[in-house]
Amino acid sequence: MPVAQLTLEIRIEHAQSLKDRRQVVRSLKDQLRQGFNISVAEMDEAVTWQSATVGVVAISRSREYLHGLVEEVERASRRILNEHGAELTDAFWDYVES
Repeated sequence: MPVAQLTLEIRIEHAQSLKDRRQVVRSLKDQLRQGFNISVAEMDEAVTWQSATVGVVAISRSREYLHGLVEEVERASRRILNEHGAELTDAFWDYVES
């Protein structure tokens, strides 16, 4: 069964504290979970306030469905981050067959 993994690299230029960073990351995670049937987690430690890495994972019987879902999640992430004054600097995804 195919599993899709999407990694989102985020830049939060306006973040002046860990609290600012957390607010953007938490909002992104919550909105993605509510809008899609996916798992979302922060993948790095809060080393800098201006950057974050978020991982998204989905599983389905259909690889085509996962491809469309990953593209939709990436678009939604860009929109959500832009609304919070942040940007998606990089996104890459991969499939794993189990």
